[in-house]
Amino acid sequence: MEAVFLSFILMLSIFLGFELISKVPATLHTPLMSGANAISGITVLGALIAAGQEHAAAATWLGAVAVMFATINVVGGYMVTDRMLGMFKKKDKGGAA
Repeated sequence: MEAVFLSFILMLSIFLGFELISKVPATLHTPLMSGANAISGITVLGALIAAGQEHAAAATWLGAVAVMFATINVVGGYMVTDRMLGMFKKKDKGGAA
C-alpha cells in the first residue's frame, strides 16, 4: 500500500511542477533559476553530511556521488542564470573613443 501512495505523490508532484512552470512568464524565469540554485546549494550540504558520516562504504560512495551530481547541478544552474542575465544587458554600439 505504501508503494501506491508514494507513486501517487510522485505523479502528483510531476503534474503540479509541470503546471506551475508552464504558467511562469518569461520575465520571472531568471529569479526562479536563482532561487532553485540556492536550494541546490542546500542539497550539496546534505550530500556532504551524508558522505561524511561513518556508515557502510556503500553509503559513503553514494554520498560522494550525490555531492558530485549536486555540485554539477549548482554550477550548471549558475552558468545558465549568468547567460540569461547576459541577454538583458545593453549591447555596446562600439562608438569611437
